[in-house]
Amino acid sequence: MKERLRIPDALDGYLWPYHWKGQTHPMHRHDELEFNLVTRGTARYLFRERRQELGRHDLIWLFPAQEHILIDRTRNFSMWIAVFRPRLLRRVCRRDATKVLRAEDPQGGFCRRLSSAAVARLEALMHELRSAIPDVERFNAGLPYLLLEVWNAYASADESQAGAAVHPAVEQAAQELRGGNLELGVEALAAKVGLSPNRLSRLFKRQLGVSLTEFRNRQRVERFLRLYGDGQRTSMLDAALGAGFGSYAQFYRVFKQQTGHAPRAWQRVEDAD
Repeated sequence: MKERLRIPDALDGYLWPYHWKGQTHPMHRHDELEFNLVTRGTARYLFRERRQELGRHDLIWLFPAQEHILIDRTRNFSMWIAVFRPRLLRRVCRRDATKVLRAEDPQGGFCRRLSSAAVARLEALMHELRSAIPDVERFNAGLPYLLLEVWNAYASADESQAGAAVHPAVEQAAQELRGGNLELGVEALAAKVGLSPNRLSRLFKRQLGVSLTEFRNRQRVERFLRLYGDGQRTSMLDAALGAGFGSYAQFYRVFKQQTGHAPRAWQRVEDAD
């Protein structure tokens, strides 16, 4: 799905810190080049034919033709996100060393782990630039510098974080669950993707590092958080049932397992944040 990012027209890109609060997005792509710099926690990106593990201080580049979806975030997951419009890339990335940043879908993975010193320097730069967003000229002047500094840090990093191939049926199954078909059992899901239940379960666990049941439970918790936090005064029970849990007892068990808190205790933690 091609997404249109809500960036003010006058800006050549945008920059923001991301903290996971239960929000979720479908698999998507956009016209802008994007980078993510992970500061806490772990997660995985799922692309059409591969997955990419993400950990603290990993820097990943996401190109316009690459559909991607972030899955299996730990509750403490946070990162910086920056996006750059094509007009900025055409103006700035003219040398051989940076031309790849203008590509739609370059070959290979683009994820490396940065040093603590490099991350600290880039975070200071991003904090400063984010404070300049209200000043359009100043922000637009700083974006090219940020882009080139982050690319230089990436190019200088020694450790490449290689991705892994994902079977099309595993990708489709993950998409079905991410798309909201959380009532599907393993047999129905396997029939949809054209594999036997046992083979799908084995492949899913091996390639995504989490069982089908665990993955579905995580999607149910994410859906509950959206339903319960949408401002519609939905009761906790109604939100749990709407998220696909069969009973409050099942919801309570899974929620505590996923978040480390009972639902009511988790609500107090969130309110304190």
